[in-house]
Amino acid sequence: MSTDVVLVGAGLQGCGVALRLAQAGVGVVVLERSIPGAEASSAAGGILSPGVEAEPGPFHELCVQSLSRWRDFADELERLSGSWVGFRGGGTLEVSVDDRFTPVLAARAAMLERAGLDVSVLDGDDARRLEPGLSPETRGGIWFPGEASVDPRLLGRALHVAAVRAGARFVQGQVRGIAVEGGRVVGVDHESGRIAAGAVVLAAGAWSMQVAGNDLPVGAVRPVRGQIAVLDTRPPLLSRVIFSDKGYLVPRPDGRILCGSTMEEAGFEKAVTAGGLLHVLQLAVEIAPGLAGAPVVETWSNFRPATPDGLPILGPGRVPGLFYATGHYRNGVLLTPVTADAVSAAVLGRPTPVDLAPFAPSRLAPRGALR
Repeated sequence: MSTDVVLVGAGLQGCGVALRLAQAGVGVVVLERSIPGAEASSAAGGILSPGVEAEPGPFHELCVQSLSRWRDFADELERLSGSWVGFRGGGTLEVSVDDRFTPVLAARAAMLERAGLDVSVLDGDDARRLEPGLSPETRGGIWFPGEASVDPRLLGRALHVAAVRAGARFVQGQVRGIAVEGGRVVGVDHESGRIAAGAVVLAAGAWSMQVAGNDLPVGAVRPVRGQIAVLDTRPPLLSRVIFSDKGYLVPRPDGRILCGSTMEEAGFEKAVTAGGLLHVLQLAVEIAPGLAGAPVVETWSNFRPATPDGLPILGPGRVPGLFYATGHYRNGVLLTPVTADAVSAAVLGRPTPVDLAPFAPSRLAPRGALR
């Protein structure tokens, strides 16, 4: 088999890049050992929040660029797939229910305001007027009105369907490794045989280091486990994403509320633990005491692809023909549109819509440390 580009990994990043390449008329094969979007992509909260997740700088700009694409991206996917992706506005609210966190939140708000970000500072009464389900102990908050959320499970299905309809081919099975001959990429060795290609995009998330030939330094991407519990409220108790210093709540339109998430260095042990559930349920009730009586209807865990500096790995590497769309850590859903646009442009040899230099794999180690 041969094609123009092979994508290793069919999560949100792999499917997004595949969609853009297929739309450009490029032959694309996407390799996935399981079901597209079934791993970390579908386990995420779906929070679209540059304000909470990043401080001013190149990474924040990347997040803002991606958020600015999201509404059009959601509309496009719904049109192409015929399915809703769960995109909801309403902003993100970060609150303090602890006097120790209140000055930290106030200082962060002042920094964000100085940087010219769209943020409103609220006292406790203002925050409760915005979200009546908040705890009476709420001291105050900061509200990012332009932010949003999306349902990653719906998004993953729609993105997969859109990529297929654009012409991308999905092949299930185990990848043996990225094939390099004469100092450049020539394809991917798969359990079904060699798939020849002029370019390969590594988009395997937390499993990127398990792909032979990845040409990344040791420890460039590692799994960080997150556990989530889902509560059911009827009528819905909350209407927008709410953060505290301990975690977050993500409401869905039907009244379900995702409570997350742990940050655990547990390797690839995919487990829901008593301690993990205790953490996310305690933070949920601390933010919104009315959740104490809500039934737990679902739990899960999966792995964020973390890098040593917390930044994604995007664009070309040192091996000609090898590109990266991995290491998105806690912001994979948020960064899906800009990753799709920027990495596909890099593969096509076109100018990228954002500067990828801060996210190049070469930043992670000296050349001699790359394998």
